[in-house]
Amino acid sequence: MRDVSEDLDSRLHPQRGKVAGIVDHRTLDSIRREAGEAEERDRAPLSFHLIRRLFGFTLPYPGKLVLLMTAVFVRSVQMPLLAWAVGAIIRGPVAQKDENAFFWWVLGFALFALFSEITFHFRIKWALQLGESVIHDLRATLFRHWLRLDMGYFNSHAVGRLIGRLTGDAENVRVGVQNVLFVSLVQAGQMLGCAVLMLWEDWVLFLAVLGMAPIAWGLNRIFRARLGAAYRNQSDSYSRITATMAESVSGIRVTQSFSREGVNAEHFRYLVVDHSRLNMVSARTSGLFLPLLELSGQLFLALLVVLGGWRALQPDIAMSLGSVIQFFFLAGLFFSPITVLGNMFNEALSSMAGAEKVFGVLDTQPAWEEPLDAEEPESFAGRVEFREVGFSYVPGRRVLENVSFVAEPGHCVAIVGATGGGKSTLASLIAKFYLPESGEVLLDGIDTRRLSGTWLRGHLGIVPQQNHLFGGTILDNIRVVRPGATEAEVCEALQRLDCLDAIEGAPGGLRAEVGERGASLSLGQRQLVCFARALLADPEILILDEATSAIDPITEARTQKAMRRLLRGRTSFIVAHRLSTLRHADQVLVMEHGRLVEQGSPADLLAHHDGAFASLWRKAGMVAEQDSD
Repeated sequence: MRDVSEDLDSRLHPQRGKVAGIVDHRTLDSIRREAGEAEERDRAPLSFHLIRRLFGFTLPYPGKLVLLMTAVFVRSVQMPLLAWAVGAIIRGPVAQKDENAFFWWVLGFALFALFSEITFHFRIKWALQLGESVIHDLRATLFRHWLRLDMGYFNSHAVGRLIGRLTGDAENVRVGVQNVLFVSLVQAGQMLGCAVLMLWEDWVLFLAVLGMAPIAWGLNRIFRARLGAAYRNQSDSYSRITATMAESVSGIRVTQSFSREGVNAEHFRYLVVDHSRLNMVSARTSGLFLPLLELSGQLFLALLVVLGGWRALQPDIAMSLGSVIQFFFLAGLFFSPITVLGNMFNEALSSMAGAEKVFGVLDTQPAWEEPLDAEEPESFAGRVEFREVGFSYVPGRRVLENVSFVAEPGHCVAIVGATGGGKSTLASLIAKFYLPESGEVLLDGIDTRRLSGTWLRGHLGIVPQQNHLFGGTILDNIRVVRPGATEAEVCEALQRLDCLDAIEGAPGGLRAEVGERGASLSLGQRQLVCFARALLADPEILILDEATSAIDPITEARTQKAMRRLLRGRTSFIVAHRLSTLRHADQVLVMEHGRLVEQGSPADLLAHHDGAFASLWRKAGMVAEQDSD
C-alpha cells in the first residue's frame, strides 16, 4: 500500500511528475473538483448538535427507547457487580475454605452471569431494531425532502453524490445509532460502576486511578482532530467514487463512442488510489491511537498491582490480599472500556461525517416555497401570459429578458429559435419548475407564485426533450400519470396517436420491460411512450419539448394528423427545431439570446422576408434540400 501511496504522490502532484493517461497536468485537486467535491471542512467532526438531532429520530419509538435504555443501565451495572463478586468469592469462601458457602456463591454468580447474558441479548436486539427504525425514517425524510427541492438543486448536484447520501452516509449513521451510542453508554456506565465500588473498597487506590485518567484524556484530545479530519476525507473520497461511477454508467454510450474507456478507467483508478491512501491515513492514525490507549491501560494495571501489593504488605494498613485482588478485578474492568471507547470514537467520527452530510441535505432549503394559502382554482381554461419575464440560472447571466406574450385557451404556440435561445426555459417557467426573477407568469390571470404546484401539474402534460422511463413495463410507464387507468384506456391513447402498432411491435407489447431508462426500446418508441403518457393525463396545457425529434419522418407524418386533433381544445406549446411541425400553430414565438424577437402567426411571420422566422424557415429548407441530395 505504501508503494501505491508513493505512486499517487509522484504521479498526481505537478511538482513531482506528470499524470500518464490524463490530459496535461491534471492534479488530484482537479480530479476531485470534476468528481463533484464541494464539502465544507471547517466544522467539528464530533458535534453534540448532530447527536441531539439524531436522537430526535428515536423519539417516535418511546417503547423501544425505554426498553433499550433500561437494558443499557442494567448491563452497565451487571459487569462491575460480576467483577466485584469474583473478588468477594476469593476473599470470602475461598480464603475461609468454606465449601458450602463457596457452592452457593458460585451458583449465585453463575445465575447472575446468565442473567447478564440475557440482558446483553436484548440490549443488542433492541438496539438493532431501534437503529433500523431510525435509518428507515431518516431515509424516508431525506427522500421526501429531495422531492421538495427545486430543479436548480438537482442541476448543481451530481446524482452519484445524492445516492451516496442515501446509501453510504446513511449506513454510517446507522452504525452510530445501533453501535456507538448504546455501546458507549454501557462502557461508560461500567466505568462509573467500577469507580463507585473501587471508591468504597479503597479510596487511596481509587485516587491513584483518578490520577491516571488525565493521560487517557490527553491521548483522546490529541488524536481527536487527526481522526476527525481523516474520517471526513475518507467519507468525501467515497462520495467522489460513487459520483464518478454513476456518471460513468449513465454516460457509457458516450464513453465507448469516443473510445475514452482507457482515459476514464485511469481517472477512476486515481480516485480509487486516493481513497485507498486516505483509508491508510485513517488506519495509521487509528492504529497508533488504540494501542497507545491499551498500553496506558496495561501500565495503569501494573502500577495498581505494585501500589496495592505494597499497601497489603504494610501491617498498619487494613487492606487484605483478598481486597487487593478484588480491587484489581474492578480496575481491570474499569480500564478495559478504554479500548472499546476508542473504537467507538472512531466509529462515531465516521457516523458524524455521514450525519453531517445527511443533515446538510435536510438543511438545504428550496430556492422558493409555495405559500401556505396557495390557490387551487376550481376551473381552469388554460390561458397563459408572460409579462416582462426575466430569468437566470446563474446570478448575473440572464437566460430570459423582458419576455411578454399571451397564449389564449386552446391555441397552439410554437417556440422556435437557435439552440440556447431560452425555448425550454419558457416551458419550465410555465410548468413552475422555476419562478421568474422579474415579471410575472400568469395562468388564467393568477401568478404562478400563488398557484399550488401540485394542482398546476395536475392540469399540465409534458413531453420533455430528454425522455425518461422508469423501471417496469411499457404499460406501467404510460399510466404513471394515472395509476388507475385500464389497459384499454392506454391502448385508446396510443390508438389516437396512431402509434399503437409501433408500441405493440416491441417484443412483449405493452407488457415488455423497458429496461434501465428504457434501454430495451428504440429512441422513437421511448418518445412515443412519453407522448402517450402526457395524453393519458388529459391536461388543459400540453408542452411538447422537441417531442418528435427522435421519431422517423414516416412515423412523424402518421402522427401529424392525430397531433392536430389531440391538441385541439388545449393550450399547447411546441418547442421544436423541425419547422415542418409548426405549420398549424396559431402563434409562433421566435427566441434569440433570451429575448422574444418576433411573434405572430406562421403566415404573417413568413410574409416578413427579412424577419427572423423567415430566415429560419429558409435555412431549414436549405438543410432539407441538402439532406435530400
